[in-house]
Amino acid sequence: MPGSVPLALGLDTAGLQVPWYFRCPISLELMRDPVTVATGQTYDRSSIESWVATGNTTCPVTRAPLADFTLIPNHTLRRLIQEWCVAHRSLGVERIPTPKQPADPELIRSLISQGPVVTALRRLRALARESDKNRVVMATAETRSALVEMAFGGNGEVVEAEAMAVLAMVGMGEAEAVEIVGRKERVARLGELLGGAAAATVEARVNAGAHAAGALVAVVGGSEALQVEAVRAGAMSQLLLMVQGGCSERAKRKAQHLLKLLRSAWPAADSIANSDDFLQPY
Repeated sequence: MPGSVPLALGLDTAGLQVPWYFRCPISLELMRDPVTVATGQTYDRSSIESWVATGNTTCPVTRAPLADFTLIPNHTLRRLIQEWCVAHRSLGVERIPTPKQPADPELIRSLISQGPVVTALRRLRALARESDKNRVVMATAETRSALVEMAFGGNGEVVEAEAMAVLAMVGMGEAEAVEIVGRKERVARLGELLGGAAAATVEARVNAGAHAAGALVAVVGGSEALQVEAVRAGAMSQLLLMVQGGCSERAKRKAQHLLKLLRSAWPAADSIANSDDFLQPY
């Protein structure tokens, strides 16, 4: 067939050839999730994401600078590829599945703009849990900053716990982490939620503790200085209470992980720092 190249190894079961315009210019393989970049060129999503992740800022084909890194799904091309696969099924070609697209950034902005509303936060949490792609879309400075404000804005324990749950899954940048640890009242609030002292029900206490522990991991996980600040602010005592108290097994595991993480930041004279009793699995 003119204008085509051999099918990639693993699919070439009958000497079949794939049209060149169905193949990714980077991998030279049949595209499964074609997306178009700012220059108008189309690539397989995984290939162009890897290209950008390694620090490249130009279009692989044109070498023109990419004005932005937005990837627009090429639905027309994907449907044509699927039709081609179906037409050649008898030759051993499997139809590529329709990929699940990442969450629409406009949807994320719309949910965030609703403010400290439990239903909106739970929708955000569901989206974050759904896929890595969604978490990448959500991990903007604007979204993280808004979630921090909702988590520590005195909006009630349910709202705060939900916002912390989203933060724990999306992750925090250094700016957000410093903003939390740098204010003692926010670390103190994390401690209160870890202990679940103000929760109205057992379920609320369990959820608040687990979400607060996850948020604290996101806050201090990558910085020794922030770990020291968290210990100084008294987070350790609440974690110990979680391990020894009546919270869920999931919350206990998170608390134990945090205690191990913070161990190097404990004062050397603290006898607890030399004990592994509370770090044993329950």
